[in-house]
Amino acid sequence: MSHQKIITLDNLSLQEFDTETELIPLLTPEDEEEMNNEELPSSIAILPLRNTVLFPGVVIPISAGRDKSIKLINDAHTAGKVIGVVAQKNEEDEDPSKNDIHRIGTVARILRVLKMPDGNITVILQGKKRFEIDAVTAEKPYLKATIKEVEEKRPGKHDTEFFAIVESIKELAIQIIKESPNIPTEATFAIKNIESHSFLINFVSSNMNLTVKEKQDLLAINILKERALETLRFMNIELQRLELKNDIQSKVRFDLDQQQREYFLHQQMKTIQEELGGVSHEQEIDDMRQKAKSKKWDEKTHATFEKELSKMQRMNPQAPDFGIQRNYLELLLELPWNEFSKDNFDLKRAQKILDRDHFGLEDVKKRMIEHLAVLKLRKDMKSPIICLTGPPGVGKTSIGKSVAEALGREYVRISLGGLRDEAEIRGHRKTYIGAMPGRIIQSIKKAGTSNPVFVLDEIDKLSNSNQGDPSSALLEVLDPEQNNAFYDNFLELGFDLSKVMFIATSNNMQTIQPALRDRMEVIKMSGYTIEEKVEIARQHLFPKQLKEHGLTSKQLTIGKKQLEKIVEGYTRESGVRGLENKIAQVIRHAAKSVAMEEEYNVKLTDEDIIKVLGAPRMARDKSESNEVAGVVTGLAWTNVGGDILFIESLISKGKGTMTMTGNLGTVMKESATIALEYIKSNAEIFGIEPDIISKHNIHIHIPEGATPKDGPSAGIAMLTSLVSLLTQRKIKKNLAMTGEITLRGKVLPVGGIKEKILAAKRANIKEIIMCVENKQDVDEIKAEYVAGLTFHYVREMSEVLKYALTDEKVKNAKVLQ
Repeated sequence: MSHQKIITLDNLSLQEFDTETELIPLLTPEDEEEMNNEELPSSIAILPLRNTVLFPGVVIPISAGRDKSIKLINDAHTAGKVIGVVAQKNEEDEDPSKNDIHRIGTVARILRVLKMPDGNITVILQGKKRFEIDAVTAEKPYLKATIKEVEEKRPGKHDTEFFAIVESIKELAIQIIKESPNIPTEATFAIKNIESHSFLINFVSSNMNLTVKEKQDLLAINILKERALETLRFMNIELQRLELKNDIQSKVRFDLDQQQREYFLHQQMKTIQEELGGVSHEQEIDDMRQKAKSKKWDEKTHATFEKELSKMQRMNPQAPDFGIQRNYLELLLELPWNEFSKDNFDLKRAQKILDRDHFGLEDVKKRMIEHLAVLKLRKDMKSPIICLTGPPGVGKTSIGKSVAEALGREYVRISLGGLRDEAEIRGHRKTYIGAMPGRIIQSIKKAGTSNPVFVLDEIDKLSNSNQGDPSSALLEVLDPEQNNAFYDNFLELGFDLSKVMFIATSNNMQTIQPALRDRMEVIKMSGYTIEEKVEIARQHLFPKQLKEHGLTSKQLTIGKKQLEKIVEGYTRESGVRGLENKIAQVIRHAAKSVAMEEEYNVKLTDEDIIKVLGAPRMARDKSESNEVAGVVTGLAWTNVGGDILFIESLISKGKGTMTMTGNLGTVMKESATIALEYIKSNAEIFGIEPDIISKHNIHIHIPEGATPKDGPSAGIAMLTSLVSLLTQRKIKKNLAMTGEITLRGKVLPVGGIKEKILAAKRANIKEIIMCVENKQDVDEIKAEYVAGLTFHYVREMSEVLKYALTDEKVKNAKVLQ
């Protein structure tokens, strides 16, 4: 509906008009009846209208600027104030003739004439009745014509359909007023107060946003019900247009409001940050660009940084991706691209540092010094990838820190134990929420250089899951031919890891993927001897624990004998972690006495150790006497070092069966079977009656049945035990042996020689029998550790029996028949 027309509707009545009044009452049914009963003049002056149509009963303002129109209005105003109003066919015509105007028009009454300062006249007209031009009688000084009334066919008083149409028009008119922002809400009251149905239809038709032709077509409809239906159709169209327009405006307004809101919030945040001394978004980008100038990037990395920085500039700081983008750029800036620490090639200093921090570990220290020597000569050698494998607590992890200090490099360490997600190594893609680089890149960033000593702890504890296999991701990291361009999913650029010195640690090489194991140089670290543990405790553990407990060497001391007592009586391990805990327990007891000002022994005694730690829990195994046939001392390797074990055999009347007990594994049982079959095959050589074996049952037992035992190294000990049992001959005192046997009687080499020899020495063993091929293992052991031991190197089982058995019978020897 037209905004201008609604606002100017001040007069809807045919009552006498007072020129001083401001308000004109609405058209009443009485007024309408009076208007319909009026006779039309036969001849009337015609006022052409450019852009509107006047309907009966409706009041509209007309601005007259043409000379003919001004003269017509002046003449009519002084005469009867009644004129004929007709719409022009073409609103561009300045001087319309009889052919340029429509034939149907409305008789109008002049309510008010206002003269404007520019010479134009504004006249307020109210339509009365429709007419049709019969003939134009004059065109000067203005159009005059004879007219005839146009009859209007009205519905009956009981036409419910017509009343429904009128009610619909009222409701739609009120909805249009609510939807349209240009129509004042006061217009609703005018609509509600109109009682005349025909006037309501004319009023609405006049004020709708229709073209002149559409309004003229409505005016020309003689049947009021049809005009009402057509008006209702136009109103529906206008309401739909308004609703669509409002929806579009609402959406646009929401988008603009949201953008403005974000802009104002951003400006407020910027102001708050500046007040608090923070950095604004623009300042942050400028700082990043400034930092980038000092980076040693290649062209590809620099281009990537500029591209990503430009992308960040275009992003809204409140967007979720903004944080990830900033993290990415900060990572690029913080990574040590082509920044290396200077290696210290003073080999003597490096040797001193390694000896200072670690007692023993000669193979590891030797390899590190060799690497330093080659690096000093070549200067461009790629760093090796070393894997230290051995039992827990022997110093595999801590040696990496000493190597870093010796080289003058940074030290970083990551624990791989339980790692099961490949993204922990390679990082997450930036598309994920909370994305971050992998732990390799994070550790390099933390180190600040591209050539740190990098310890990959517990590499054998890697696992896999549906998130991928991290051990496969490490293949690229630990391959010197590939890791010069390590690809991280978050970084999306190749990073050079070829100068990093990787040191991996493991307890069990069997669980490491073969391809990964092949990429590393494996250095085996065996357990410490008792002598080494005592020295480690004296030089490192005891002073360290004193310092951690707030004591000094003047307040508490300990001798080698007491340290050896703690090692032998309270620990059984390859490393020294348990030993350190026991030492800490002893020192805590002394610290309590110092704090409470109680008397205590400054120099620890054996009694003090028993008082604090209790009675010794680990009794040292001693060699058995040789008074019983079939008891042989064997040597075994365990995860916590070497040990001795006893092979016992017993014979009884039976049917030639052999029983084995002691929680033995399959390989060990097979060794016993091989030994018995070899004896059967060579019974005459050993002086054994063949029938004796078939008439007697043999039982082999190895004590400590709760401990699982397996392996081939007890083969020669079992054979010796069975020969001693069947011949009732004594076995040499203080003798131990280790070695695998074959059906042909050959003796094969076994592993763990160093640990086994140390265990034998602790058990007061004087002679050891082993395969001749194990001699090289003995030669690698320090002379002081094998002092007092005699070694018998053999190739055949007959040689073992020659060294092991005496010609003397055991006490109370059995007579076997």
